[in-house]
Amino acid sequence: MTFKIAFIGAGSIGFTRGLLRDLLSVPEFQNIEVAFTDISAQNLEMVTKLCQRDIDENGLDIKIYATQNRREALRNARYIFSVVRIGGLEAFQHDVDIPLKYGVDQCVGDTLCAGGIMYGQRGIPEMLNICKDIREVAEPNALLLNYANPMAMLTWACNKYGGVKTIGLCHGVQGGHRQIAKAFGLKKEEVDIICAGINHQTWYISIKHNGEDLTGKLLEAFENHPEFSATEKVRIDMLRRFGYYSTESNGHLSEYVPWYRKRPKEINEWIDLGTWINGETGGYLRVCTEGRNWFKTDFPNWLKEPAMEYKQKNRGEEHGSYIIEALETGRVYRGHFNVVNNGVIANLPDDAIIEAPGYVDRNGISTPYIGELPLGPAAVCNVSISVQRLAVEAAAIGDDFLLRQAMMMDPLVGAVCNPKEIWQLVDEMLVAQAQWLPQYTEAIEKAKEKLSSDNLIPTKDYKGAARLKVKSIEEMAQNKQAARKNAGESDKAIERPSATH
Repeated sequence: MTFKIAFIGAGSIGFTRGLLRDLLSVPEFQNIEVAFTDISAQNLEMVTKLCQRDIDENGLDIKIYATQNRREALRNARYIFSVVRIGGLEAFQHDVDIPLKYGVDQCVGDTLCAGGIMYGQRGIPEMLNICKDIREVAEPNALLLNYANPMAMLTWACNKYGGVKTIGLCHGVQGGHRQIAKAFGLKKEEVDIICAGINHQTWYISIKHNGEDLTGKLLEAFENHPEFSATEKVRIDMLRRFGYYSTESNGHLSEYVPWYRKRPKEINEWIDLGTWINGETGGYLRVCTEGRNWFKTDFPNWLKEPAMEYKQKNRGEEHGSYIIEALETGRVYRGHFNVVNNGVIANLPDDAIIEAPGYVDRNGISTPYIGELPLGPAAVCNVSISVQRLAVEAAAIGDDFLLRQAMMMDPLVGAVCNPKEIWQLVDEMLVAQAQWLPQYTEAIEKAKEKLSSDNLIPTKDYKGAARLKVKSIEEMAQNKQAARKNAGESDKAIERPSATH
């Protein structure tokens, strides 16, 4: 088989190298074309060198076409992976630090809450530009496989405004599946699940082992588990109060709802600092910064390490390669994908991006009818969908009034801030991120005027309830294996120990 795959944002080492390994582990795919593109020449060069070395040592006759010209990378591509981070870590820093001045303490800030909303404002215009390029130069009916966050917002915009069929992909369902199996003392493959909702708020509505329904026994299993009882306090409490376990990590989930991070004195009751994803303030920003710094410093040593082996046993759990394998070979794959609802989940809006079970074969991607989510989980999802819809429309047309309403409706921002504070927070974020927000030129000028007045609401010099400092290269060098693992993984929180384990 021969077809072309393009990676946009290929300088993302964690996703790019692993996804390429997964793809080239498929025997039929060892003659495909591969193109990398990234706005960073340095990152593109490093990742291309490393991946080309892997290809060469696996004996394949594939030469990566690396270019900063996105249209050339996309030309005649059948499949496109998007692993972009618009604004990079500089903008991400604003997503975390500016809301802290108003008391909004985020662990991640890339999906919902103030950071996630602004990440969407940066990402959506560029994703629509990417879609335009795909329509014009890629293979007809090319498929965009989006790994970038905010997953639901970007996928929503691409499908509604981009004119390109887009599937959003995430590893959250797989991670929770592993946890559930572990809580029952079983192997992942022994537990069958149905998970449905929206990205990062997907609910395990059916859990079975040998035909026995374990869903009602899950709370007791988690409460009694020596590790999870310490690391997943928010998820366990949500399970206790809503009846179902949610996909996303303790830290992520804590910032999507109004109850666990609104009072600084209470935050540490709900989180754990064994690893960042358990709830550390700005934790994902920290590990991403450390990963980038380590990769750039340690890169020469990466080339000295053994190449990745392209073997079936080494494939990861990311859905992307399996979807393409199913579409091209007809081998059936079952996973959980982010798609336009269109009635699959009856009590979520048709236009929303849901995450639900899907099947892929040579005929395409099929999402079976789920019916209604339980009322409580559906209510949680519907609140987030309202925020997403406002944010998507705001970003697509450059309407800062809708952007402010999205911030007002966000559960955690609304729990912490009053309306005047939210208006000023948006002004600050617009001005700080102006270089990545071309659709807001007029609103940014007005925001600058307001921020130059003497009548501003006082803000706090607040570092968060659980902020850890970014490790130096010297500190990371004390555990090179951990530093390299952090830099190279797409899922930077596969292991989630507690501080006491």
